[in-house]
Amino acid sequence: MAQAQTVRSSFSHWHGVIALVAANLYVVAFAISWGPIVWVLLGEMFNNRIRASALAVAATTNWLANWLVTVSFPPMLTGLGPAVTYGVYCAFAVISIYFVLRAVQETKGRALEHA
Repeated sequence: MAQAQTVRSSFSHWHGVIALVAANLYVVAFAISWGPIVWVLLGEMFNNRIRASALAVAATTNWLANWLVTVSFPPMLTGLGPAVTYGVYCAFAVISIYFVLRAVQETKGRALEHA
């Protein structure tokens, strides 16, 4: 069995504190925004006729996207550096906001059968 490697941080004390607080704020912000909203939205955007199949495809796509981020992050960080890596992910976040505003329809006040 492989042994876990110890990672040494080169942050100063305050930079380490700031990085820790920022990472935790990110987790909190995601947990109250995009994280649960995706699953709520998926349950409301498909009509009853296709809901089961559509949810299966959407959930699979979501998990594949999560996997892609997980496997692409370390090589990007090593090869491109943190600024470019986080810049790429930031660009995708901006694109996702634009996509939601332009392509996702409001379902408030509509029956699921008419979604």
